[in-house]
Amino acid sequence: MEFLEQPRIEIVGIAVALVAISVGAAYFYFCKKSKGCLDPENFKEFKLVKRTQLSHNVAKFRFDLPTPTSVLGLPIGQHISCRGKDSLGEEVIKPYTPTTLDSDVGYFELVIKMYPQGRMSHHFREMREGDYMAVKGPKGRFKYQPGQVRAFGMLAGGSGITPMFQVARAILENPKDKTMVHLIYANVTVEDILLKEELDGLASNYPNRFKVFYVLNQPPEVWNGGVGFVSKEMIQTHCPAPAPDIQILRCGPPPMNKAMAAHLDDLGYSSQMQFQF
Repeated sequence: MEFLEQPRIEIVGIAVALVAISVGAAYFYFCKKSKGCLDPENFKEFKLVKRTQLSHNVAKFRFDLPTPTSVLGLPIGQHISCRGKDSLGEEVIKPYTPTTLDSDVGYFELVIKMYPQGRMSHHFREMREGDYMAVKGPKGRFKYQPGQVRAFGMLAGGSGITPMFQVARAILENPKDKTMVHLIYANVTVEDILLKEELDGLASNYPNRFKVFYVLNQPPEVWNGGVGFVSKEMIQTHCPAPAPDIQILRCGPPPMNKAMAAHLDDLGYSSQMQFQF
């Protein structure tokens, strides 16, 4: 009788082992999948499910991820490449930083300023809900770990606000991250300020950790922010002073980036204290 039972026990044992292996493999597969929907080598298609016009030339685009619990998988401060077609039907690829984080599951959003002559701007102007966007990533040199610096100073211009907003959100919404964030954000007019409501919300919700100073080239009659271009004096007043445990991030049009680099050098910020997106 024992002789007859032995093979049966072995078969059951093998079956249990196979099930365990299958469950383990499935768990590994789905865990890997849950780390993100992006592919750094190949473009993947994501459906535009909502387009919200924010001003005459700015819109917010929401794209669905494969499942309601999917995450994009974009490291803090990095960006994606979007592929589209310009007005001549030629392919164009341009980097963008989502304003959402992986805590925003099931979707990601892009806030896009569409310029009259912009090649990718044309593609976004033509996009309608139900269309698909080809996306590849993540990309970027910026790597962030909570608490890696005591404070960030941020110098942003125009659409250069998007990586700053993403980093600031990630820091402020993490209760374990005590990093301070000081943002100087430059634009031409009030209407050009992207994400103003969201930035003001961060300043209101985290008054001891986030400060924003707006600078306008053409301010309205009543204005309590900066006027003109971002100056060395503005940086001295509104950004953390040079120190080994601070970093100044900058992102804006090329002339602004160049001017800010010169200001920072003159003020004593070493190259290790600076990062340009």
